[in-house]
Amino acid sequence: MFDRFKSRRSVVHSTKGLVASSQPLANAAGIRVLEKGGNCVDAAVAVSAALCVTEPPSTGIGGDCFVLFYEKDTKKVHGLNGCGKSPQYTSIDRVRKDIPTGARIPYESVHAVTVPGAVAGWLDAIELWGSGNVNIADILQPAIELAEEGFPVSDISAHLWREASEKLVKQSGDNANMFVNEDGSFCEAGQVFRNVPLARIFRLIAQYGKRGFYEGEVADKIVSEIQSRGGFLEMEDLANHTSKIVDPICMDFEGKTLWEIPPNGQGIVALLALGYIKEFIKRENIDLRDLGHNSTEYLNILIEALKLAFYDSEHLVADTDFHKIDVERALSTEYLSQRCKLLQSQRILTREHIDEVPNPMFKCDTVYFSVADKDGNACSFINSVFSSFGSGIIPEGCGFALQSRGANFNLTENAVNCLEGGKRPFHTIIPSLITETENGELFASVACMGGWQQPQAHVQIMLNMTVFGFNPQEALDAPRFCLEPNEEYRHLDRGFGSSGPISTPATLVNLEDGISPDVAEALADKGHVVKIVSGYDRSIFGRGQCILNNSTNEQIVWSGGSDQRGDGAAVPQL
Repeated sequence: MFDRFKSRRSVVHSTKGLVASSQPLANAAGIRVLEKGGNCVDAAVAVSAALCVTEPPSTGIGGDCFVLFYEKDTKKVHGLNGCGKSPQYTSIDRVRKDIPTGARIPYESVHAVTVPGAVAGWLDAIELWGSGNVNIADILQPAIELAEEGFPVSDISAHLWREASEKLVKQSGDNANMFVNEDGSFCEAGQVFRNVPLARIFRLIAQYGKRGFYEGEVADKIVSEIQSRGGFLEMEDLANHTSKIVDPICMDFEGKTLWEIPPNGQGIVALLALGYIKEFIKRENIDLRDLGHNSTEYLNILIEALKLAFYDSEHLVADTDFHKIDVERALSTEYLSQRCKLLQSQRILTREHIDEVPNPMFKCDTVYFSVADKDGNACSFINSVFSSFGSGIIPEGCGFALQSRGANFNLTENAVNCLEGGKRPFHTIIPSLITETENGELFASVACMGGWQQPQAHVQIMLNMTVFGFNPQEALDAPRFCLEPNEEYRHLDRGFGSSGPISTPATLVNLEDGISPDVAEALADKGHVVKIVSGYDRSIFGRGQCILNNSTNEQIVWSGGSDQRGDGAAVPQL
């Protein structure tokens, strides 16, 4: 075990609750709520709030959240889409007056700001699936204490903070002062940081619920800030916001079922990729185990399947309130087997091979964490402001930045993901759960933050566990690849779907340091554009968390791992 990967972390086991996140202090918040009698959903919201304090470059109450909840008693997977919408009075024509050229909205544009959905998502998740043993004040109390009393900034969080320094100051001026030291520098690792304005907003939410954020003074400050910059957000946009309860979608693979949030989330990309892998290895009579983990042929199959899935996402990932998406048809064996014919061993897939995505109606910066409780329930939870500190726009007197999620809209008329008023954008954040296909028992609560890397990591981590038998820590620590758009061809972005890996004619294949140089060379020989990534730049591979269910009929046993690329840990409840 000591030779397989560089990490020396052991798997963490528990017979009660277990919390895995990217910040140990956030874990402590979740454990406290579990100790008070809360369940995994209550604890997950406590973790999310604490992460808004301790890792503000990655998340905040100015962003969105998605939730998957596994209910032990019913063996049912529940889903919540906590995505905010674009301002009701926005349009491509109005935005074009400020952005006359280009296929997309820049991340730092005021027009990239959408309604923050996280707070409503927290409260709705608690109301729907919480234990009832703790109230929202109990759940937010650890985050309030961290914000008021201060906490020492973690190493990787400090690095992300420094990288966003110029953006914050440029975007928010004096409003960013609370995130900057008096000499203009940003927090260093170990430096104590306080966020009293954010604590005050948490208290308003604890006292007034959704009205404490979506109405009144906080809402007024958000709207005033946006309108002062020429944005179209109105008070009604905030007051009318609602979470969307959804039926999760899934794909079976070798006895396990991967669950994802449906569109407008990109979880369908992971499911399509698994489906294409399944169809390809069946057609070619291949056993992935025989190829070897992270071998040239193994990685090539995954890369090509994910590229094809991302191509499909251009027409499949959008707000289903605006466009009917036949997800069932898209995930059918008929569709997958027909589409899989585009995958060929002798070539790599490029846009020239894609005539058009068949219409199946036929005719980095985010935080992910996982919580499991003593009763066998599990919650897979993700919260994000999209890019680092989101738009960089901080409302006056508030301790959070507003997200830049609207940058995912297309400024291409009639595209399914085109900008329209009151619409949810293509969304990158995706929690996941894995169950046993045969009996519906939970196998693992697992996912990975990281923009377009998320569905790629879901596939890689799942196969690490299910095909190669890696434990949770090994599955997370194994070197990964990440497909990205090739910046050399960014000017050729057609403006459909996401700005992800296939938005440019050539896709860049990032390989994490630890993948064999011989494999990198062999992939390049196949025609892939390959880049080796090391150091802090490894953040592009995301930061995952995993809780594996090792329970028996007589005894709950959770086994957790936390990504070596983050500051976090898996922490058991006593």
